[in-house]
Amino acid sequence: MSNETKIWNVYLAGEIHSDWRERIEQGVRERGLPVRCTAPVTDHAASDDCGVAILGEEEQPFWKDHKGAQVNAIRTRTHLRDADVVVVRFGEKYKQWNAAFDAGFAAALGKPLVVLHPEAHTHALKEVDAAALAVAREPEQVVALLDYVIAGRL
Repeated sequence: MSNETKIWNVYLAGEIHSDWRERIEQGVRERGLPVRCTAPVTDHAASDDCGVAILGEEEQPFWKDHKGAQVNAIRTRTHLRDADVVVVRFGEKYKQWNAAFDAGFAAALGKPLVVLHPEAHTHALKEVDAAALAVAREPEQVVALLDYVIAGRL
């Protein structure tokens, strides 16, 4: 076996309106874990407008959204396929259909899935939770889970 340490690719999918990604990234750095975090584009306006900004305007909102979703899927699918672990966060606000899709896609790819959401979402996300190998409530739990999985530290 090589003396090099494996760099774990952790894809952070889902909710974009809170600091949960930064908390995980900071925790991973503080623990010195060999982790590379990737994510979708988290600038909401850029994510919504990328298709028409790059490929041209659409008259109907449906086609604008469709074009943007396809452009964003290039990044999302690539990072999901490359991930060693996928963390999907469902936040307090908005219906996060994209997060549910990412969780399902990760499960279909056989990726280890960690779901992160508040207790209040437990019933609504029961099928997603059933596909996950772990369900966390706070980003710090995800950091502790990664520390255990990667370094064997409790």
